[in-house]
Amino acid sequence: MSARLRIPASARAALAAATAAGLIGTGLVLAEPAAAAGDALTAQYRTSASGATADQSEPWLQLTNTGTTTVALNGTTLRYYFKSDGPSVSYRFACSWAVKGCGNITGTFGTLANPTATADRYLEIGFTAGAGSLAPGQSTGDMQLRFYRSDWQTLTQSDDYSFSGTQTSYANWTKVTVQKNGALIWGTAPAGNDPTSSPSPSPSPSGSTSTPPVDPNAPALFDDFAYGSSSDAAIQQHGWTVKSGQGGPGVPGATWSPQDITFVGTGSAAVMNMRLTTDGTAAGTRETEIQTTARKFKNGTYAARVKFNDTPTGGPDGDHVNQTFFTFTPLNAPMDPNYSEQDFEYLPNGGWGEQGNIMYETSWETYNPDPWNAVNAHGEQRQSYDGWHDLLLTVDNSAITYWIDGQVVATHGEPYLPETPQWIDFNHWLIDLNGQTSSTSRSYNEQVDWVYFVKDQVLTPAQVASKVTGYRSAGTTFTDTVPGS
Repeated sequence: MSARLRIPASARAALAAATAAGLIGTGLVLAEPAAAAGDALTAQYRTSASGATADQSEPWLQLTNTGTTTVALNGTTLRYYFKSDGPSVSYRFACSWAVKGCGNITGTFGTLANPTATADRYLEIGFTAGAGSLAPGQSTGDMQLRFYRSDWQTLTQSDDYSFSGTQTSYANWTKVTVQKNGALIWGTAPAGNDPTSSPSPSPSPSGSTSTPPVDPNAPALFDDFAYGSSSDAAIQQHGWTVKSGQGGPGVPGATWSPQDITFVGTGSAAVMNMRLTTDGTAAGTRETEIQTTARKFKNGTYAARVKFNDTPTGGPDGDHVNQTFFTFTPLNAPMDPNYSEQDFEYLPNGGWGEQGNIMYETSWETYNPDPWNAVNAHGEQRQSYDGWHDLLLTVDNSAITYWIDGQVVATHGEPYLPETPQWIDFNHWLIDLNGQTSSTSRSYNEQVDWVYFVKDQVLTPAQVASKVTGYRSAGTTFTDTVPGS
């Protein structure tokens, strides 16, 4: 569908008023509308869920600057219009992946003043200041967005104004509108519903302008992993369990090997090394995992400094290894409503259908293992994370926010917030035997410098770094004041 030239509503109104007052041609300069004269943005759309009904609607969007001036994305919004499944049905928004970073993208829902046969609601996409700007000719790239019913019932999208099941590759789409500071600069809204104002977006952690103070007396866990070996009695005394034997996740028949968790250095120089070794067979695969013994962690800030490795220490590369830092509760039954999990999972060689480096941040509400049915949301970054990285996730009563090296990479809200206390866990395991079939033994390392948790406090990366520095300056290698659940 081709775009038709539009004069923004605010400009049309100003022009009419000026004409009526006899000002045109007098040399007076009209005030610039909310969108600058050189601004020109076009929206491209495709969908990855093309059915008339779906578990979730997946409008993937990108925005291109076709004008002559650089345009800041903050203050720019897009609207995707749809027909709700009923007046009492509510919806939730999620960003699966975006070139600009999901942490820099907001999604809010609004109700149209003049409902039509194909639209009575809209999803408005906005940007934080962290999204930056678009120079002439530049695009935001992929914004892989989705929304779904809060009750997770199947939704109908064939009657949605902005939807097209045949639009499976990006093209200009005038049924998505673009606004700059409230002025319509692209697209055609449903009749009688030209955008005039935006709903108030949910606060974005990356857009926050104030830093809440840290309660120095808040219960906290800090461990510098200054142990002698995996059999060191202090590990158990400090509330850790080292996994042994067999069992999931990963390749059936693989063994969890406590001896492959080792410690190098002392005090603040201590590092825990978690080795995964395989010869391409289940019997020849040894994995590692360490988990808190107590389930007592829920709302608060979780952080760890972790070194990921893309390649083995020797032998052929390519195994589908999974290097993690996460927190979770047990699944006591299929679709257990009290299950929860928040994951950092790095796959240096891909896996689960991915062919290369990928990092996932996944928030789980629940799942059914057989037949498989997952209720989760995730962020993803297709890049190498070889080396040391600061991982941080915060959980409060409104959001789970994931940070890598000081940058927000994913934010998830309800229904993914944890309902019950959780464990903290690190594990290093093999997803399957399909990545590398060689029988030559090879080993991969995941290392952990420290782990930190503070209860009921949402800290910034800088605040976490300050706390860790304080522990190390005081010579504290371990403390745990978090009460049992």
